[in-house]
Amino acid sequence: MFERIRSDIQCVLERDPAARSIWEVVTCYPGLHAVWLHRPAHWCWAHGFKWLGRFISHVARWLTGIEIHPGAKVGNRVFFDHAMGVVVGETAEIGDGCTIYQGVTLGGTSLYKGTKRHPTLGKDVVVSAGAKVLGGFEVGDGAKIGSNAVVIKPVPAGATAVGIPARIIQSKKDESPDVAEEIKPKFEAYGITQDDDPLSQAMRGLIDSASGQDHQIALLWQAIEKLSNCVKDGDCLPIDAALKECFEAEKLNQLVGK
Repeated sequence: MFERIRSDIQCVLERDPAARSIWEVVTCYPGLHAVWLHRPAHWCWAHGFKWLGRFISHVARWLTGIEIHPGAKVGNRVFFDHAMGVVVGETAEIGDGCTIYQGVTLGGTSLYKGTKRHPTLGKDVVVSAGAKVLGGFEVGDGAKIGSNAVVIKPVPAGATAVGIPARIIQSKKDESPDVAEEIKPKFEAYGITQDDDPLSQAMRGLIDSASGQDHQIALLWQAIEKLSNCVKDGDCLPIDAALKECFEAEKLNQLVGK
């Protein structure tokens, strides 16, 4: 038990640069308190003390602003950062090492009791501020959910989901970063960088293509000038110009979700 508590504190120190000491983390981090209070609540729920489990979770919600249903499963080293207004449903599962920010909802879309209504997060998933993950599907290991995204379908391991409804951006190697690389990837606060924005990627692709076309036009003009000179001199010089189309329109359309 003490080893697990030590691990909870250490994960906060690793992921929040504002955390200055163990004492500060233990006394001033509601996300940590929510995890600690959820454990007895979940134990009560699993052993048939349903009301007591709900009451503990109700007290935890009042104290921390984080609502975790006692039936939800929360793994080790899970960090609720800021996390005011987070809601975790009854059948939700949160894997080891996940980071969840404020305003996140792990919600359900079904009213049938006894069914898997809420999402399952794999290991090391980052769910950014305001995101809504709705349904009984899986979010793969190492995936990232962008701020304010509304995710209504499974997210593959290592992928990023952004937008409303969320578009899925595959990882560069089409697999989870913790599987694809021997060295664990650097933690990214709020789970998304400019490289994960499909519109930014599309715009960069258009700019690169326009630059390439401008270069080819310059080569064509140089070739025309050389050709006009060789006609006068009776020589034949090679023409260095593009012979095939290289504009990746299909790839750019996939990035913007068309």
